[in-house]
Amino acid sequence: MSESHEHSNKTVVSVEGMKKLEEQLQYLSTTRRAEVAEMIATARGFGDLSENAEYDEAKNEQSRLEAQIIELENTIRTAIIIDDDDITTDRVNIGTTVRLLDKELKEEVEYTIVGGSESDPMRNVISNESPMGSALLGKKRGEIARVQAPAGVLEFEVLDIRKQS
Repeated sequence: MSESHEHSNKTVVSVEGMKKLEEQLQYLSTTRRAEVAEMIATARGFGDLSENAEYDEAKNEQSRLEAQIIELENTIRTAIIIDDDDITTDRVNIGTTVRLLDKELKEEVEYTIVGGSESDPMRNVISNESPMGSALLGKKRGEIARVQAPAGVLEFEVLDIRKQS
């Protein structure tokens, strides 16, 4: 089984990304749970529960929170952690920063490829599952990545690959 196929239904995260997921889970399962319990207790004090919008909203928030906690726990349990030592720079992969030449605009741009839960497009940190990320995965220096965009197919030449900084 190829490595990319093996990762397809699992979340891939860096060591730092896993720390952030665990911190988020800790916050949601302690602080946030307590806040929601307080909302429910306060809403109960408003009287008749059958016509109590605050109580309904607090219970809905509790359901959303518990679903979010379960999803995070599953992500953490099944995630593949990529260690810095596992990252090579011969091909674009998760954990690499790639410098590209936009063939149409003749401009250079850099993207860091990360697992889906760590992306931050505003900082050019993109998911391996995004159209751009998946088009770049596996490419070597000098190769062309073609990305389907609303305006048509965009072409990017891979100029350099380095470990994520």
